[in-house]
Amino acid sequence: MAYHISEIPKGIIGEFSKITEEYEELLDAHNQKDSILELCEITDLIGAIEEYLKNFNITLEDAIEFSNKTKQAFKENKR
Repeated sequence: MAYHISEIPKGIIGEFSKITEEYEELLDAHNQKDSILELCEITDLIGAIEEYLKNFNITLEDAIEFSNKTKQAFKENKR
């Protein structure tokens, strides 16, 4: 038995297609109401994003730092 019920095209590590694959797998896990599989797919999605960011010489930590700034701007209504 496979983890996913949907047909999901495979992406290429380091390319946007891998982010799409991991998101579609996350969506499939969510639709199955499988929280353990969702957690697995969330971590896979993070990894795919991390590899994609390398194309721009940006680390995951850089992206998280910017995300935190954005969240703070929203909280302060200053975006």
